[in-house]
Amino acid sequence: MALRLPRPHRFDVWAALAGLLGGLLLWGIGLGTRPADEPIVLLDGRWPLLLPLAVTAGCELLRRAAPRTALLVGTLALTADTLTQGSLATVVMYTDLMYAAVLYGPPASARRIPWITGLLTIAATLVPYAVWRVPEALLIGVAVGIVSFAPASTGLIVRNHREAADAALLRAEQTALLAEMDRTQAVTAERARMARELHDMVANHLSAIAIHSTAALSLDDEDTSRQALTVIRENSVQGLSEMRRLIGILRDGADDREPAATPTLGGLGALVEGARANGLDVALDATYGSVPAPVELAAYRIVQEALTNALKHAAPGRVTVWLRGRDGTLDLRVTSPHGGRDAPRAPGSGAGLVGMRERVALLHGTFEAGPENAPDGTDGKLWVVRAKLPVTDTDTDTARGDSR
Repeated sequence: MALRLPRPHRFDVWAALAGLLGGLLLWGIGLGTRPADEPIVLLDGRWPLLLPLAVTAGCELLRRAAPRTALLVGTLALTADTLTQGSLATVVMYTDLMYAAVLYGPPASARRIPWITGLLTIAATLVPYAVWRVPEALLIGVAVGIVSFAPASTGLIVRNHREAADAALLRAEQTALLAEMDRTQAVTAERARMARELHDMVANHLSAIAIHSTAALSLDDEDTSRQALTVIRENSVQGLSEMRRLIGILRDGADDREPAATPTLGGLGALVEGARANGLDVALDATYGSVPAPVELAAYRIVQEALTNALKHAAPGRVTVWLRGRDGTLDLRVTSPHGGRDAPRAPGSGAGLVGMRERVALLHGTFEAGPENAPDGTDGKLWVVRAKLPVTDTDTDTARGDSR
């Protein structure tokens, strides 16, 4: 299996080319870092310094792709360069390799290299001075610090700034993502709320219109048709008025508030009277104390939807609406005769039960709806809607009641 070398970055290619050409220029004019007669120069002549120069320039190609390898090979090349007259270009390129090893290398290398170069700088300062006891010996430590510790520290500082900037960018992206998720959830919740309001306000009237229009068309009786048309007109006018109010709320942008003239439990009597006008035999038995506005609205809408379902699906018989406020909760029950009807008197979508369950869930209450046996022991069945809503506002103990 062939070993694929990492492809060098374009900037690294230009850096290697600039270092190599600069070194060749210094070599051409005979400028080295040390005189040829120094004792440390073991490889005399001008040609030996070209090999470390070429190797260091080659390491520059890997400063980003393989920074640790480039630094290791560059260190060996710099060591070989100290045995020759030396090239300033080799030293400058080595400082760049040290900087790149900290900046682009693994996190472990980025932490260790500044410590290692710092210790080497201290050792290169103290040991020569302790041996030779001359101030000039301190320059060795200064040179080691400039070549190794300074670029390593610079690379660490730049890396920390980059990581901090990346972390800040990531946090900003996460914040934007969370904000978008919150916005989407808010839009979805608002759409569900408006759908419940639209269904609860209009479905009752449209169901009554559908039922009485069917009666007016099927019965050849002028008085019955006139009564049916009267009910149709009343429900159409009321439904149109509520639709206009809802549309006005949407146009005004008041989507964070309940509609004006929000229904309350005090309007249950009128709601029951309207159900009676539509042909239901309804009895209301309600006793409750102080109830918060959200609970009042939810209870009103649940009763409204239960009466609408009874109008469409219930068999002939008594429909009972029962409310009790006690022990910090508002208990609600609506019962209607179940069975005995081949088809509903008006079509339904099934969204009513979903809406009631959602309203109760938003208030952390409990909801049940389904058929049950009649409590009097007869064979008849009842369709029972039960809801238990928590009441948190109990400052007012004055009870209000309504029984019809």
